[in-house]
Parts: sequence; structure tokens; C-alpha cells
Amino acid sequence: MNSRRRFLEVMQFGSPDRVPYFEEGIRDEVLEVWRQQGLPRGADIGGLFPSDRLEEMEPDLDPTPPIANWPASVSQLGELRKSLDPDDQSRLPEDLNDHVKAGKARDYTLFLRIHRGFFLSMGVRGWNRFSEVMEALVKEPQLVRESMSIRGEFAARLAERLLQRVEVDAVIFNEPIGGNDRPLISPRMYEEFVLSSYEPVLAAVRQYGVKTIIFRTYANARLLIPGILKRGFNCLWACEVNAAAMDYRDIRKEFGRDLRLIGGIDLDALRGGKEAIRREIEEKVPALLAGGGYVPLADGRVREDVSFENYTYYRRLLEALTQGAASRGNSA
Repeated sequence: MNSRRRFLEVMQFGSPDRVPYFEEGIRDEVLEVWRQQGLPRGADIGGLFPSDRLEEMEPDLDPTPPIANWPASVSQLGELRKSLDPDDQSRLPEDLNDHVKAGKARDYTLFLRIHRGFFLSMGVRGWNRFSEVMEALVKEPQLVRESMSIRGEFAARLAERLLQRVEVDAVIFNEPIGGNDRPLISPRMYEEFVLSSYEPVLAAVRQYGVKTIIFRTYANARLLIPGILKRGFNCLWACEVNAAAMDYRDIRKEFGRDLRLIGGIDLDALRGGKEAIRREIEEKVPALLAGGGYVPLADGRVREDVSFENYTYYRRLLEALTQGAASRGNSA
């Protein structure tokens, strides 16, 4: 079974030979540290451990030309709309033709990143802009609503252009909106200003038969889950989380099979040594695998503070548990 089929089987609660082993991309500086710790030079991580290929395709979603300090006035909404032209050829992903050529016979998993979420769409790159947007939610709600609507319409048309040419296995909405203890805006505001603007994009995705719609978020976005489920999201990929609030075991108990899951392994455990890794994996992964619809993965990108010895132990333990679960499922 190839990587693509494996992922689709998991998301459909089917019978894969095993779950996919994805990695978010180990940076060169991490590999260099690991070479000093025993990783053979020239070795490919994918060759050392069972691995599945995952590609994420992303169009250019930024205003062109850039718009400074928006939304500041209603007149700038027209400027924003003009700067987001879905028919601009330069917005298409550079690797689009490669994926088109691969066609339905491709053996790798392909995701489409089609929205960057509320704060990045509103131009937040630092504290000053964040405070301006939070104030605008209260003082200029219609301006915020229309800004997000323009973004949503643009993303929907761009999604249609891409999905006409290539079949993807999932779409991703990136949503960096969580604080350590809760989302940075309330569920009510999120529904009113954000989720409503996603509706055209979600409609386009459904039109082209994409079955897995991923909400990739950060920190603690637990309170937003009921709202995203109502809108049609069906997969959660939580990164760099508040481990207690976003524990996948609790989330699975509350939302069941309505919500597929990617991730859920606390990256801090990989920094803590073999006992911490063993406890994290053995306490979480088997129960989640048994429920189906789950791809185990560390909840953040591995960095230099995770030793090669710890990473090796993590991957070998994960491999043993997941292959054992697949064998039991196939013999049932």
C-alpha cells in the first residue's frame, strides 16, 4: 500500500496496512547536530525509518501589491479586492505542474494549503498590528467582516482553479489563533467573523470532492472545535499545543469519529529522554489507533534540542506500536 492510499484509508476509517509516518521536515541544522551524535553522513532519514511522502502545495495568498495598515477605511476594501486576483497566473504553486503530471497514479499524499486563517489574513505580523485588529473587532466590525469575506471569496476562486487541475487528498486551513489558555477571540466572534467567511472556500472544496478538511491550529484552540465541526471541518492537526487542554484522548472521547486527528504526541517528551518518550507514546497512541482516523505525529517540528538517540527511540517505538496495531486489525 502506498503513502497516498494509506492516508486515505486512515481518514476513511478503513483498513490500512499501517498508519502513515509523516515528518514535518527536519532542517539541515538539526541533521548536522545529529551527525555529530552518530547519524551517518549522507544518510537519509527516510531510509533509516519507514517513512511516507507528504507534499503540501500552497498558492500565493498575499495581496499584490502589499497593502499597508489595512483595514483602515472602507475605501481600502476595493484596493484589497483588486490586490487579490485569483486569475493571476503568478499565484499558482510552483510545483503545480509536477503534481498535475503525477495524476491519479501518484503514490504520495498531497495537501492543499488554501487559507492562512484570521490573524495572518488581517495582516498581523507583530504586536502593534495584533492590537489594532483586536480593537477593530469591537469598533469596526463591518470592516473586519468585509475584509475576511473578500479573502474568503478570493481563496474559493483560487481553490477552484487548482482543484480543476489536480486531485488533492486534503485541504488545510492554517489557523494560528490560540493562546496558552484559550483562543485569542471568543467562539462567538470566531463564528461571526471567520467561519462565515470560510463558507465559499468550503463549498468549493466540497464541490471537487475533497473529503478531508484539516483545521491546523496552535496552542489551545479547544473552544473552537464545536464550531468548526458544524461548518464541515473533520480533521484536527494541533501543533505546539497546551498539552493538557488539547489532549487527543479527551478530544476523541468528546467528539468521536466526527473528528479525525493528526499529531497529538507532545514534542517535549522527545526532549525528555527514553522514559518520557515511552510513557507519552504508550499512554496515548494505542487507544487513538484503536479508534481509527488517527495519524500519529509529534506536535511540532523537531529541533536541535531533540537528540538523535531520542529521535531514533521515538521512531522505533512508534513503528513497533503502529505495525502491531495494523496486524491486529488485519487479523480481526
